[in-house]
Amino acid sequence: MTQIAGQWQPQTFATEYQTWEFLISQAIARMATCAWVQVVSCSNSGAASAVGTVTVQPLVNQMAGAGAPVAHGQITQMPYWRLQGGTSAVILDPVAGDIGLALFASRDSSLVRKAALGLGLALGRLFNPSTARQYDWGDGVYLGGMLNGAPTRWVRFSTTGVEIVDPQQITLTAPTIALNGSTAINLTGPVNANGAQISTAGEITDAKGVVLGTHVHSGVTTGSGDSGPPT
Repeated sequence: MTQIAGQWQPQTFATEYQTWEFLISQAIARMATCAWVQVVSCSNSGAASAVGTVTVQPLVNQMAGAGAPVAHGQITQMPYWRLQGGTSAVILDPVAGDIGLALFASRDSSLVRKAALGLGLALGRLFNPSTARQYDWGDGVYLGGMLNGAPTRWVRFSTTGVEIVDPQQITLTAPTIALNGSTAINLTGPVNANGAQISTAGEITDAKGVVLGTHVHSGVTTGSGDSGPPT
């Protein structure tokens, strides 16, 4: 016959104080407050869409009465945090393997989460808790970006300035893009502007393939006038 050890010890019920201490400790142990978790999957992958959800795996095991570890099951459909104000946001969706903290609400928040993720959360609308549960694993939100490795793309703010780095491409899209430099605007690398090229050596070639710094005009008679545009 397999014996299952519980949390109680022989001295647990020795006195009324110890009995109440055990019962209170058991109640506290069922409360979910915050937990280290790892992302298993994410519903979003960088698209300009509404914030989504993640499936996470708690990283700290539960412990049985005899000291045996018991892994916690995965938690699905957990909303994740995004830096957003109105319709302006920084889109940085979690990816599998990310580590972060999950925080758990003190009351059943399922209606709030369903409205926000599916129906649109009306400003000023209040919801009653669906059940009497408190500090439950089902009412979590994921906060990412903790205990992770070195990035390969980043936006960095330091005392020397702001730096944007990406190993592939940086795209700026707007009706008007203004570059303002009180001292200088320095461009390193070849530049393509509507077909015109500026080489790394600073040589300018227009959209017709004419090198502006070295081209010549034939059939020009020496005089005081200016030559015509390049052909």
